[in-house]
Amino acid sequence: MLYRLTKIISSPVLRLLWRPKVIGAEHVPSAGAAILASNHLSILDSVFLPLMLPRKVTFVAKNEYFTGNRLMATYMRATGQVAIDRESAAAAQTMLDAAVQVLKAGELFGIYPEGTRSPDGRLYRGKIGVAWLALTTGAPVIPVAMVNTERVLPPGASVPRLAKIGVRMGEPMSFTGDPARARDRRAVTDEVMAAIQRLSGQEYVPAYAASLKEQARRAA
Repeated sequence: MLYRLTKIISSPVLRLLWRPKVIGAEHVPSAGAAILASNHLSILDSVFLPLMLPRKVTFVAKNEYFTGNRLMATYMRATGQVAIDRESAAAAQTMLDAAVQVLKAGELFGIYPEGTRSPDGRLYRGKIGVAWLALTTGAPVIPVAMVNTERVLPPGASVPRLAKIGVRMGEPMSFTGDPARARDRRAVTDEVMAAIQRLSGQEYVPAYAASLKEQARRAA
């Protein structure tokens, strides 16, 4: 109920101020489990994507999203998103376990395969969690490209700016393979990232975004 109320209140405002252009929404099933695998340009990706779809989308987000920006924290709690401590050694498996439960319930689960926001607008190598989920649950993966959300709220900014955004969704992708086999997980992940890149048009970087951020932090 709270999710629906938040959506009813927020959607008209988002559409009026940022005029999102949604392409491919018909690829999201009207019922049943699916994994929405998206690029990640801004914290607002977790706002725009769910509110542009008729069905609820559950994301797992780092704890800072629930304790930092007050407006964002309120939204995350109101829409039932799941908080996770990324500093915990068991965080990755905790996230995957939570995702499996969402998908087993026949719901939509949103994931950012890059694992963190892009530091420079490029698309980085995907982590294999999205593949493990797809192969473990059998849920289809729907590639998603968020466009221009980094212009609305760049990393470090607290006040949203006006910019026209886009949400592009591709056809569902189904996979077979062994979720315990590293080669299968890597192959599926790379295929998903290639589909996202085709939708977004971003330059692809065959390295993890988190590693680049860590290098920059050490150099600072």
